[in-house]
Amino acid sequence: MKGRGCWESASVRSFCSSRCLNKFKKDDSGDDDDEPASPADKSELHNTIKSLSLKLDDLSTCSDLIAKHGAALQRSLNELDGLKIPYESSEKLKAVNERATLFRITSNAMINACRDFLELAEIHSWKWQRALQYEQEQRVHLEETIEQLAKQHNSLERAFRSAPGRATNPTKSFSEGSLLSSKGEDSEEDEDTEYFDAMEDSTSFITVITEAKEDSRKAEGGTTGSVEWTSSDNVLDGASLVPKSPPKVKRRVRIPDKPNYSLNLWSIMKNCIGRELSKIPMPVNFNEPLSMLQRLTEDLEYHHLLDKAVHCTSSVEQMCLVAAFSVSSYSTTVHRIAKPFNPMLGETFELDRLDDMGLRSLCEQVSHHPPSAAHYVFSKHGWSLWQEITISSKFRGKYLSIMPLGAIHLEFQASGNHYVWRKSTSTVHNIIVGKLWIDQTGDIEIVNHKTKDRCQLKFLPYSYFSKEVARKVTGVVSDSQGKAHYVLSGSWDEQMECAKIVQSSPSSPSSDGKQKTVYQTLPAKLLWKKYPLPENAENMYYFSEMALSLNEHEEGVAPTDSRLRPDQRLMEKGHWDEANTEKQRLEEKQRLSRRRRLEACSRGCGTEEAEKEADVYVPLWFEKRLDPLTGETACMYKGGYWEAKERQDWHMCPNIF
Repeated sequence: MKGRGCWESASVRSFCSSRCLNKFKKDDSGDDDDEPASPADKSELHNTIKSLSLKLDDLSTCSDLIAKHGAALQRSLNELDGLKIPYESSEKLKAVNERATLFRITSNAMINACRDFLELAEIHSWKWQRALQYEQEQRVHLEETIEQLAKQHNSLERAFRSAPGRATNPTKSFSEGSLLSSKGEDSEEDEDTEYFDAMEDSTSFITVITEAKEDSRKAEGGTTGSVEWTSSDNVLDGASLVPKSPPKVKRRVRIPDKPNYSLNLWSIMKNCIGRELSKIPMPVNFNEPLSMLQRLTEDLEYHHLLDKAVHCTSSVEQMCLVAAFSVSSYSTTVHRIAKPFNPMLGETFELDRLDDMGLRSLCEQVSHHPPSAAHYVFSKHGWSLWQEITISSKFRGKYLSIMPLGAIHLEFQASGNHYVWRKSTSTVHNIIVGKLWIDQTGDIEIVNHKTKDRCQLKFLPYSYFSKEVARKVTGVVSDSQGKAHYVLSGSWDEQMECAKIVQSSPSSPSSDGKQKTVYQTLPAKLLWKKYPLPENAENMYYFSEMALSLNEHEEGVAPTDSRLRPDQRLMEKGHWDEANTEKQRLEEKQRLSRRRRLEACSRGCGTEEAEKEADVYVPLWFEKRLDPLTGETACMYKGGYWEAKERQDWHMCPNIF
């Protein structure tokens, strides 16, 4: 009986060891199915190798147990063999002994084969890891080299175009509004020059710039009308070259340098693929010390373009300045890859600059999910601007798309001209590998709803290998009859020019059957040119002169003003750890306010209705109205803010900080 009990115990332990080995095999295959090792992630590969090593140790343990239990089983069988048992039972016992020996040999062979396989996999995995690291380093080096070459190529092109020998040549041509040399002594273009469509679903064009003296002879048949510049056209001359008058209030010109904090971007962003980023708590390490309300206000940096547009007697000339203003708002984003603070619900930002800029601006965060801000600007020069912008952002893995939704309205009081347009899409590239950079893409249509004039602008995607000027923008200004009056060209990070069209005619169809329109124009005139960045801007988040002053402390502002936001102020001073703690406190306070609204609403209505009601925030300074031009409901300024500031009566403001 004793021998039989040992045999049964040994059998059970052997069976358990086999089950354990099967479990290890299943776990291993489960890891392969659920968490595949990504060749692009070195850390994941390292973890996989570490996991395989642990499995190897488990297999070694199983091997020792099988050897131990197999030896015990063999001893038990030998003991049974020594007992006096019938011949028939002895034969069966020999058969069991042989099977046990075969099982032990097979198990040992399996364990040895698994060990050899895992050791070989480990050796090759480290080789693959080193090769992958080398390829990643080479790719980053190649990207940096290509970027540097692209910059040098761009600089050489600009230097070549501005060479003294080329200034005397009056005839130049450009496709899609970009300046190219026509066939002449200083041109190497041939008939195979590649042209690209200026705008999707519209006619591409080629423009020939000619001397103003020859216009009256070339404009035949009355097809183009007068070729003389109108009396108000001096407004377009050097529109952006107006020197900025010194402000009556001295503004700050620097902020504390950005600390050098290291942060693994991919460790956070990999969990955000396909999600709405406004719903994901992000540390201030990704931010710049400005809120989205302040970024909206920063669009007014080149407000003088609108001040000049007030004096235009021609609506199409006014449209040129409005188009330049719409493009200028993107010039501050070229180096600004950091994310602005998402404003708290009810947060405001005012810009009271009647003395030096001649305008007053007010923003209010009117929705938190989705994040939406209402903005109203009044200028004493005779124009007003308003908008409600909702930010929609998606992380796509390699890049981040930022899509501002909502219409921008601009109205000139004297003429009644009312312009409406929408913003383009911003894209942040190289989220995973390489240097972060931002691009603006898409089409913008600006419509004057009084005269029906239109401007079609196209932002071309940036490419290292493109023949076009970097960050190029092109466009055409047309009247209500569809007749083109101006061609616009430039780049959204540098400058915009306009050229008056004196004649247009269709060109011969190209090889692909597409029809182009040839525009003969007067020499281009500069509409807008970007101000240079302040000294040491690279250490101050690449802020412009205006951006540096936006978060400067001011007395008398509303208690909900972005300047008073504590986490943003701590970050600006360089205290990022304290800023992250304060940001968490503010976000929790905002969530608590929503829960209180939900509880208050749930007393009088059902759960679903209560949740909807809790998410509906009633703005303090704006109200929802139906926009008759767009047919959309948008928040518009209802008044009262500046009167409250005059009285310093802020009792109605919520406690959000």
